[in-house]
Amino acid sequence: MPTEPTTPAPSFRERAEALAPGLTALRHALHREPEIGLELPLTQAKVLAALDGLPLEITTGKSLSSVVAVLHGGRPGPAVLLRGDMDALPLQELADVPYRSRFDGVMHACGHDQHVAMLVGAARLLCERGEELPGSVVFMFQPGEESYDGARHMVEEGLLEAAGKPLVGAYSVHVSSNGPECGTFHGRVGTQTAGNAELKVVVRGKGGHGSTPHTAADPVPVAAEMVLALQNLVTRTTSVFDPVMLTVGLFQAGTKLNIIPGTAEFEATVRATSPAAMADFLPRAVRLVEGIAEGWGMTAEIDAHEVYPAMIAAEEAVALGRRVVGDLYGQAAWFTAEHPIMASEDFSRVTAVVPGVQLGLSARPADVDEATAPFNHSPYSVFDDAALPRGAAVLAEMAARRLAAG
Repeated sequence: MPTEPTTPAPSFRERAEALAPGLTALRHALHREPEIGLELPLTQAKVLAALDGLPLEITTGKSLSSVVAVLHGGRPGPAVLLRGDMDALPLQELADVPYRSRFDGVMHACGHDQHVAMLVGAARLLCERGEELPGSVVFMFQPGEESYDGARHMVEEGLLEAAGKPLVGAYSVHVSSNGPECGTFHGRVGTQTAGNAELKVVVRGKGGHGSTPHTAADPVPVAAEMVLALQNLVTRTTSVFDPVMLTVGLFQAGTKLNIIPGTAEFEATVRATSPAAMADFLPRAVRLVEGIAEGWGMTAEIDAHEVYPAMIAAEEAVALGRRVVGDLYGQAAWFTAEHPIMASEDFSRVTAVVPGVQLGLSARPADVDEATAPFNHSPYSVFDDAALPRGAAVLAEMAARRLAAG
């Protein structure tokens, strides 16, 4: 007897579109109740509820309210990781949306609510085909991306070993509220986001009266000299092809115009596009500050430490992302980013040890002009829910293809 023709399984793109209403509802619920930092109990509860009933091995964090969900496929193979960050920002929402934050001074202004919904969507898509998957997928729901280093906490708690086998790929998507056409993806090989370090200096001199500066040891001009010297250190001793950037955002001294203070202090952020450039620059900055203080007969207390390493995208991961986006949505939906972003991202904790990439995804609403669209971290930022199924489908397809490659 002739066999019945089989109907091909719907593509991840088709299934993601079918899931879109539920993903939008989840995203709006997350947006209404944003949380900051490492402890996100309301967010964690929503994630657990969204994953309930799926064939996942779920664990929650000890030092933070993370969720790690592992899907073990029906066939043997390696493991990949998909990540979505969950925390919000300390901003008063000024955007006029019906699902605006109900918590004063807290807002999902960086799109992490979308990241969570996309990752839930990817989990649902992959669970539907779990028996076909040759390997495992780790879903990383991460608190504390916004300056709390939540990825480090999760790595320390065993994230990278959650599947019980080595990870061969790690992928995430980050939305923007002021990008090109909604649904457009981008990526680049090499440095995606800069490494970030902090330099904090307290110059200790001797206070006195402004009428007799020779009897004091004024730390203000010494600290000012340090600031200028550090800027020269950047421009004169680091390569423009492996750049370092230093910005002094805080400078404090004194209480009154005619009193010479005993101390002056400043704080700077340092950005570098490679770990080597950061490792070279920071010790030289410390020596320079110490030398200036010593030359003036003063002392300087210095705290210089790296916050996040640069996030480096693997060539194989970027190529996979480009192929997946092109196959699902057409090559016009992909562009290669020309430059790194000098902001920092703690997904670098994962990509430092697993070949990976974080794809950018525009979620700018169609009725907002790209030239004037509020940027991420703006209290006016708005993200289009139309990006949700695209992010979910691309994440799921990247995971499935990488596992199929063995």
